[in-house]
Amino acid sequence: MLFNTYWVLFLLPLAALPLLLERTHSRTYSWTQLLPRDRLSDLMGLLLKILAALALLFIILGIAGPHTAAQKVEKVGEGAQIVLTIDRSASMDDPFSGAMISGRAGESKSAAARRLITDFVSQRKNDMFGMVTFSNSAMYVMPLTQSREAILAAIDAAGGPGLFQTNIGSGLTTALGMFAKTPDSGSRALVLLSDGAGRMGTDAQQKIRDWLDRMNVTLYWIVLRQPGAISIFDEEYKPPEDQPLPPSIELHQYFKTLRSGYQPYEADDPQSLALAIDDINRKEMKPIRYMEQIPGNDFTSHCFALAALMIAALLGIKLLEVKTWR
Repeated sequence: MLFNTYWVLFLLPLAALPLLLERTHSRTYSWTQLLPRDRLSDLMGLLLKILAALALLFIILGIAGPHTAAQKVEKVGEGAQIVLTIDRSASMDDPFSGAMISGRAGESKSAAARRLITDFVSQRKNDMFGMVTFSNSAMYVMPLTQSREAILAAIDAAGGPGLFQTNIGSGLTTALGMFAKTPDSGSRALVLLSDGAGRMGTDAQQKIRDWLDRMNVTLYWIVLRQPGAISIFDEEYKPPEDQPLPPSIELHQYFKTLRSGYQPYEADDPQSLALAIDDINRKEMKPIRYMEQIPGNDFTSHCFALAALMIAALLGIKLLEVKTWR
């Protein structure tokens, strides 16, 4: 048994006062030896003392706040450890490449991503979710947690104007760092939502490759296409002479060399984004082991209820008392 305020327990000896103190009568009698012994009155007097002591005991315990400790129980379910890595660069506030024919012409890529990711998280009951956003640098938003309220609040707070830089390497390394701090449950995934407008250096690429392989993380990349952007699946595309490949195609080619698992998607509108998220939802339904925290029981209200019961019994017995004659 644990208590919120342990120092209150030092007041417990006060509960013995009703047993130690004698009752003071309102009348004094010169001699009562000729009166027969009233065993019922003696029993009632003792009962009153015990009830008063118990009432004080439960009041003091209630103030101390008794409760049991929280417990962690291992459970087996279907799901994964998923870290959402969301691009918050300024280009994410642009509309989709197919926005004018999608039926949601006014919705930006970032707004659609937040809306659909919220639905995705709400549907998955056994997963642990973490979240990272990035633009010129990565922002550690939420560690891996089973709290749906916390991760949904983090997704909702991920809005606002973005910056005109995309440091995708920082976003991925920060996201992978979350898995290093959490025991592997059996299924891990990193969901990257970005328009691909960023490049990574050789050192960052090697670090990401090693971490993905060592931590057994599958990478899902949903490319939110810019208007007029080239598809990452266009195998016949050749850049103009002396020009590098577009960042999205360069990233796609790098991700294809990963041994840990990689699945790309392209989203031209909110509907295709929803289909990509639904496909991830189906694929990441694997048996996992996870620890569920069960909160302890709070006995404060029980103590006060018992104290109230003792006081009510005291008042009831008091009504049975024979009044002293005037």
